[in-house]
Amino acid sequence: MDLPVSLAAMLDTVEHPAVSAGPPRPSAILRPGMPLLPRGTERYKVPGGGAMVIALREGDAVEVIDVEGLQPCELVTADAAGKCDSGVIGQTSDTPADGLRALLAGRTGNAETVRRGLERRGIDLAGATAVRLFGAGSPPGNTAEFTAARDGVLIACAPGTPMQVDAHDTSTPLRVMIRRARILPAAETDLPDPLADPLQDIRVHNATANGFFVRAGEYIQIIDVAGRQCTDFQCFDARKLDKGLDRPLDATTTRTLMAQGYPSPGLLSKGFDEDMTPLIELVQDTCGRHDAFGLACTARYYDDAGYPGHVNCTDNFNGALEEYGVRPRRGWMALNYFYNTAIDENNVLYLDEPWSRPGDYVLMRALTDIVCVSSACPDDTSAANGWDPTDIHVRTYSDKETFSRAIAFRMTPDAEPELTRETAFHESFSAHTRSFTEYKGFWLPTHFNNDGAIEEYWACRERAVVMDLSPLRKFEVTGPDAEALMQYTLTRNVRKLSVGQVVYSAMCYEHGGMLDDGTLFRLGDQNFRWIGGDEYGGQWLREQAEELGLNAWVRSSTDQLHNIAVQGPKSRDILKEIIWTPPAHTSLEELQWFRFTVGRIHEYEGAPVVVSRTGYTGELGYEIWCHPKDAKAVFDAVWAAGEPHGLACMGLDALDMVRIEAGLIFYGAEFCDQTDPFEAGIGFSVALKTKEDDFIGRDALVRRKEHPSRRLVGLEIDGNEAVGHGDCVHIGRPQIGEVTSATRSPILKKNIALARLDVAHAEVGTEVEIGKLDGHQKRLPARVVAFPHFDPTKSRARS
Repeated sequence: MDLPVSLAAMLDTVEHPAVSAGPPRPSAILRPGMPLLPRGTERYKVPGGGAMVIALREGDAVEVIDVEGLQPCELVTADAAGKCDSGVIGQTSDTPADGLRALLAGRTGNAETVRRGLERRGIDLAGATAVRLFGAGSPPGNTAEFTAARDGVLIACAPGTPMQVDAHDTSTPLRVMIRRARILPAAETDLPDPLADPLQDIRVHNATANGFFVRAGEYIQIIDVAGRQCTDFQCFDARKLDKGLDRPLDATTTRTLMAQGYPSPGLLSKGFDEDMTPLIELVQDTCGRHDAFGLACTARYYDDAGYPGHVNCTDNFNGALEEYGVRPRRGWMALNYFYNTAIDENNVLYLDEPWSRPGDYVLMRALTDIVCVSSACPDDTSAANGWDPTDIHVRTYSDKETFSRAIAFRMTPDAEPELTRETAFHESFSAHTRSFTEYKGFWLPTHFNNDGAIEEYWACRERAVVMDLSPLRKFEVTGPDAEALMQYTLTRNVRKLSVGQVVYSAMCYEHGGMLDDGTLFRLGDQNFRWIGGDEYGGQWLREQAEELGLNAWVRSSTDQLHNIAVQGPKSRDILKEIIWTPPAHTSLEELQWFRFTVGRIHEYEGAPVVVSRTGYTGELGYEIWCHPKDAKAVFDAVWAAGEPHGLACMGLDALDMVRIEAGLIFYGAEFCDQTDPFEAGIGFSVALKTKEDDFIGRDALVRRKEHPSRRLVGLEIDGNEAVGHGDCVHIGRPQIGEVTSATRSPILKKNIALARLDVAHAEVGTEVEIGKLDGHQKRLPARVVAFPHFDPTKSRARS
């Protein structure tokens, strides 16, 4: 039909949207949590003082990187028959592999893992020679490249000796990059080495399930082969099955008894059936995100979503369990490993892509004989498996094996996982408690048997305590431009720091937000030791040095220096009995606040230590730094000298109480990368007036100081009801801030808190209300008070 002329003319004037050229583009998604490496490229971290065993195939390209600089490297290669031969990477060498042999002989670091890897491949190190790389003068990021001439095995070693406490000869990681000549399909992806010799090796193929039997005490490792793949796990008490009772692991019972969404390594690690019989305990977990709320996927789930007949985990379970006499069900509850779910503020259970990476695993121990079933979830209709279902692999291990409880810690989203470790003082403290929690990749005590947090608190305030603070990150900063680097990256005036002195400082980004806080020790003219809370601090310092072209090395020494704190009014009396110092060094009794000295335990031949007059309690106190090999001798000496003075152990629970009273800040509570030092209550650490040199974040901090919006204050709460981190603070209806930390103060006999408030309501004496429940239905009266609550002049710490 013809349009009227007027309508046709009108349509001609309508602006139509431009037609996009070409096909649609893929979603712009960054996944720093998944390896950002091309297919066929692999990355391995060789720990300082340790080694790594890596399979090579002919044509593979090998790149070895000295990440932090100055780290020697030994490369030992063996052919497919297990005979050592440097020709595997096209090299010749007659240099003995002394570093690797010393590692294996000393049984330190990851020696046992390396030894198993060599034995599994039948490699004999007799007569082995090594290609030596790097060492003295090697800059950060130095590289060496090779090509595999034939199939074989590469053993990369980062040799080292114990670091002296007053030196910087630390051992640091190497990185090995492998670019495979032949890229394997996902189904053939290389699995990580077994944790021990497996009893069973079971591949659970995509969209299937496998049943298997495990005896009491044996271990079950469930591996995500290619990453982003869910697996439902279920198990039954075999003895009950023999009696015709199929009592599966019950998620509701498990959540109730563990008071968690799902079990995790540590004290709250078990899974139970409906009779409350413990069936399994979780020993290791490298992912940290699972589900125990939803059922394994069912036929009904897919039917309702419009996918009738879709394969599902419940039907796969039924098929796999039939031979064990388990009756089929329409829906199976399960521990849904790697399944990423949460309940949002609207009470909706939602899912997203799994957090698991290739090779991530959970390790369980059977607490009784159990029949198990594991699936490789077939869901390709949602993000549950990253839209691409793949395989799961199951290994079981003998009850004779020993595996430590651990979860994975990652320095950055794309870093290699590192399992929770015990500090060098763990054995000494574990004689007094079994209550440990994970902190920054280490197990630390929370409280101690027979005492508890309140008794430990009073011991700190009235006598003395000893606590483990070894997870603090340590970095050796050396080189001709070391002072220039620290002056530019810290907010304090480093040029004013003398040898033997310590300064507390913030470390900020350009926008003024805090990266970390910590203490800087000056050991020499261009020799520093930065001690902070975040592993990333060292990487960031190296990045700044590289960007500025500074001749400075920043090398991690956390594994070379472990430390305890001895805090309290009696701490000086205790330590003066055991700390020997050379005549040229400051004695312990002479040591002033924020100073350190180098000495030994008891006498000239004793264990070497650095002792600093620093702490995190608001009391007179010291920190003792030693090599891990000397930790037991150091602890035993402190404990023996302290017993007559009433020395007690103190855990994290009591430490939180004393540090809140003293107004000492904590990352994730009082500060983060959106908080500047003024908002965090440590404006004194920003030397805007006395530091003439520029430093990172200076301009932003000048602007933020002139135009503050929030301030950290102290609160006293009326009544005895507890408040906690994140509780909202109100005046009337509007929220004017939030609680950052809170505790019951035994010495002040009242509940206190640290809170960040709008500056308009931050004056001392301001009456506020702390919201509970939804913030409005229940309020706790409080008022702003002088900050900090306890000993604001620091007279006790300075005494």
